[in-house]
Amino acid sequence: MGGKALILGIGNVLWADEGFGVRCVEEMARTLAYGPEVQILDGGTQGLYLLPFLEEANMMVVFDAVDYGLEPGTMKIVEGDDVPAFMGAKKMSLHQTGFQDVIATAQLMGHCPEEIMLVGVQPVELEDYGGGLRDKTAAQIAPVIQVARDWLAARGIHATEGQTPTNDLADVSLMRENYEGNRPSEEDACRTGDDRFFPTEVA
Repeated sequence: MGGKALILGIGNVLWADEGFGVRCVEEMARTLAYGPEVQILDGGTQGLYLLPFLEEANMMVVFDAVDYGLEPGTMKIVEGDDVPAFMGAKKMSLHQTGFQDVIATAQLMGHCPEEIMLVGVQPVELEDYGGGLRDKTAAQIAPVIQVARDWLAARGIHATEGQTPTNDLADVSLMRENYEGNRPSEEDACRTGDDRFFPTEVA
């Protein structure tokens, strides 16, 4: 079958489990080697800026943290026309366009991938600015990557063990190992605000 495939992780790594999709594409690029027919992309919160990437693909895998209303850490797979209904569970800012809007726009333009699979995980925690993935969420990275690998293989796109070179991921300083591993402790970094704006006691 074959074709050009887009493997897309969306979300915001600054808000705990909201970064799940981005961490999935990082790990996929780090552990699996695909050919030039596959693009692995950190879509972050780019919204409509992602349209050109959708236009170039005829199949797409999307990783995301999605509020399905399920037990935290639960993986759920959605395909085809059902995907837009499950996307954009939480917009982290007013300027962030929900991914369902991106798909709808691509469809209107006639450039949407023919086949789409959303591999989502119910987040454990989103309201933790600067926080990393929770254990239940992180535990699903390997399983969802395997789901995506099998789905692509069934369509003639195969991977080997190795790495996929890409310039479409975040800066190395934001990669999960660095971002979570180098996070300051509660004592070293204020978690409640900027102390320059705290009221000063008057004697």
